Amino acid sequence: DHLSEGRMILGLGASGPQVVEGWYGQPYPKPLARTREYVDVVRRIVRREEPVEFHGEFYDMPLREGGIGLGKALKSTIHPFRKEIPIYLAAEGPKNVALAAEICDGWLPLFYSPKDDAHYRRCLDEGFKKSGDATKRDRFEVVSSLFVVPGDDAEKCADFIRPFVALYAGGMGAKGANFHFEVFARMGWEHIANQVQELYLQGKKKEAAALIPLEMVEDVALVGPLDKIKGELPKWKETAVTTFLVGGPASMLSMYGDLLA
Repeated sequence: DHLSEGRMILGLGASGPQVVEGWYGQPYPKPLARTREYVDVVRRIVRREEPVEFHGEFYDMPLREGGIGLGKALKSTIHPFRKEIPIYLAAEGPKNVALAAEICDGWLPLFYSPKDDAHYRRCLDEGFKKSGDATKRDRFEVVSSLFVVPGDDAEKCADFIRPFVALYAGGMGAKGANFHFEVFARMGWEHIANQVQELYLQGKKKEAAALIPLEMVEDVALVGPLDKIKGELPKWKETAVTTFLVGGPASMLSMYGDLLA
């Protein structure tokens, strides 16, 4: 936050059981309850108002049991540039999206679709109500990745997106515990996502990507001729998304800016 002179935004997320238990070596039950505690602890650390003392279900600071008894409540040695750093929560499930609206300053969806906008607005509304802050909706940010691939042939443009969709819908999590799969299922693509997942988990990544129809890509991306993209933009601008994240070669960024302005 000091380096950016107060422009830092902290993105957090619960990940999934395969990564958390397989890579971090931590149990994954009750990820939302753990996230709630974690966000609370992080805010206390950043504020640096007093030594952090927190005793929850998942975090015990200072540790009371199982240690050698020398733990003490501490304050960060780094003085904050701001006492409140915005926290955006990466979330996809309905309860997690609602949690973002309740305890965080923004939400980071990965595969947002205009066709699910009403669903997500309901989730956000639930969280806003629980927050007890009547003005939170007005300053809450929804910052979504938006894949933009312009070109004469929409099918060929979609080929740049298909492997990414296949990876997340098919391979980013075990069966029954892939939150990205559930996102596409809610869009109405469960039958395709099931086939993609079967192939991907067998190591058939190219075959999995080839199964994804253009319409499925178009639900989460803008692909094809510029006139087509411009015609589809209004439905995106009418969603709850406040900021779109786009990426690509530097030579394309100015074009993206003009297109999305």
